[in-house]
Amino acid sequence: MRDMNEEHKKQLADVGLLLLRVIPSLMLILRHGADKLWHFGDKADTFADPLHIGSGLSLSLAVVGEFFMPVLVLIGFGTRFAAVPSAITMGVAAFLVHAHDPLAKKELAILYLVPYLTLILMGGGRFAVDQLIQAKKK
Repeated sequence: MRDMNEEHKKQLADVGLLLLRVIPSLMLILRHGADKLWHFGDKADTFADPLHIGSGLSLSLAVVGEFFMPVLVLIGFGTRFAAVPSAITMGVAAFLVHAHDPLAKKELAILYLVPYLTLILMGGGRFAVDQLIQAKKK
């Protein structure tokens, strides 16, 4: 099998980063963040408070990490920065909220954590708003 040329490899990596931004972000927004946002008032008094900052503030931080920042990651705006709160939220969920639970309870948070850590390291790729902004600056 012939080696792919460098440009083709870069294109495939950028498509991979696009998928890594879009799919986990959509799932996190739709399956977790939106529910917390829409039902904020119902959940604010009883939400887990692993950092001992109050249930309402803990829920607020979870909404930021599971709804607002994933929207930015999804479009690739400030990708590295926007991925940090989501990674922290998933780390708190996996290793503090579910610290004493079996792996099965931690698994989903860990599976969300990995793409956000990867995006912090790699950035959003060519198909991100970040790239459009950078291109306009040049």
